[in-house]
Amino acid sequence: MPGLRRDRLLILLLLGSLLSADLYFHLWPQVQRQLRPRERPPGCQCARRASSPDLDSAAAPSDPHTAARNFSRARQRTELDRGVRSGPGSKLQALFAHPLYNVPEEPLVLGPEDVLLAGPEALRYYRRKVARWNRRHKIYREQLNLTSPDLPLQLRPEASWVQFHLGINRHGLYPRSSPLVSKLLQDMSHFPTISADYSQDEKALLGACDCTQIVKPSGVHLKLVLRFSDFGKAMFKPMRQQRDEETPADFFYFVDFQRHNAEIAAFHLDRILDFRRVPPTAGRLVNVTKEILEVTKNEILQSVFFVSPASNVCFFAKCPYMCKTEYAVCGNPHLLEGSLSAFLPSLNLAPRLSVPNPWIRSYTLAGKEEWEVNPLYCDTVKQIYPYNSSNRLLNIIDMAIFDFLIGNMDRHHYEMFTKFGDDGFLIHLDNARGFGQHSHDEVSILSPLSQCCRIKRKTLLHLQLLAQAEYRLSDVMRESLLADQLAPVLAEPHLLALDRRLQIILRTVQGCVEAHGEHSVIASGPAEQLAPDSGKANMTS
Repeated sequence: MPGLRRDRLLILLLLGSLLSADLYFHLWPQVQRQLRPRERPPGCQCARRASSPDLDSAAAPSDPHTAARNFSRARQRTELDRGVRSGPGSKLQALFAHPLYNVPEEPLVLGPEDVLLAGPEALRYYRRKVARWNRRHKIYREQLNLTSPDLPLQLRPEASWVQFHLGINRHGLYPRSSPLVSKLLQDMSHFPTISADYSQDEKALLGACDCTQIVKPSGVHLKLVLRFSDFGKAMFKPMRQQRDEETPADFFYFVDFQRHNAEIAAFHLDRILDFRRVPPTAGRLVNVTKEILEVTKNEILQSVFFVSPASNVCFFAKCPYMCKTEYAVCGNPHLLEGSLSAFLPSLNLAPRLSVPNPWIRSYTLAGKEEWEVNPLYCDTVKQIYPYNSSNRLLNIIDMAIFDFLIGNMDRHHYEMFTKFGDDGFLIHLDNARGFGQHSHDEVSILSPLSQCCRIKRKTLLHLQLLAQAEYRLSDVMRESLLADQLAPVLAEPHLLALDRRLQIILRTVQGCVEAHGEHSVIASGPAEQLAPDSGKANMTS
């Protein structure tokens, strides 16, 4: 009998322990969450650390001067900077006032077929999206028993992101000298965030590419989708590398860091070249606690926040096989520098096609693609649709020139809007692996130009103009980047490298002209797409 009573006592103690553990680890945190709406549920050790008093202190604005180490030399623009940019000696204004930047583009935008979106249809779609977001947000607040007033969002047709979407036409993502772009950059830099989430894989468009074969999801790739109070969205890429750091020579291009300042600089360079194929991108100091952690509904994203031993708020990427704090990005203590790239219209409104780059690189340690070993590779490409008849090959060469200037070796695919057909412009997305090395010029990026020996007359005229002293590329880039909140965006050696690489491009074109003649190399339109035998061009040069 005493043994039986002892067993019953042990069972009671065990059940009591389990009940206490359940109360402490499960029910009590739920009660805390109900009583304190802004505190996050303890999904893991990292989340419990993130809810410490150090994290809660983020409610008070942080002093930007304490974040100098993390933000490099980021600073707000001053009235003096504005005066320099808009003064009579502005090379950037002189460049955009040049007749080359004011020539009417052909074909002229005449009807609905030349504009990406139909205005009424797009506005109806966005109103449905706003209504759906309001319903889901209301349900989320009810689940948390939040009673504080929260007015529903309203779609404003005059919002800069809406007008940006409506302004996309067959010539580019935005018109020349559009004031909407400046307004959009300003809004992305200052509007408060209302939600944050991991990015979706939008590259496997229409089943055309399985991008998991190209970029494996891992902790070193970290980007978030931020939504602002005007319902606009942007892709946020955090700072991972200092301005003056170069990519180590032993790094493969497919494991290189993704640099936020490269995204910003790529947009400005694309606009200076008059391509207008990079979505507007702005820099911003983001409070990772108030503007990401406290507005996200994603419990996985909440769980990867933690406080570092240096009392900085950090988070890392969601990934299936490598989630480590070594790959985290950290504020100082809460502010983190990053880039914000405006979202393009939804695929439901404006389908896009993702196409493998004919000059794709081998994403293996030792492999090589055909173009790397066959100097006559372009002859093969020119026999394949759509490169045999449309403007596509010339657009590929434009993209190669752009990538060579920024040093981007990671252009494995390109995207384009299906509405504009084979002659539509290529969208230059994902430029974060540019500007990694200023001391090295990767000439193989120019292979489409050197192997095909073709270039648009319009592109060549812009390059020749930017090689002149009064419009020097490094000077106008430096001035353009001053407008960004995170200036200086690029270290000076990267700016000087642009001038050096520009000369390499012009010498490559000159070599093609000497080998084939100007008429065969410089194309004025799609009718002049095909060049003579590019193999002879390479052999002769």
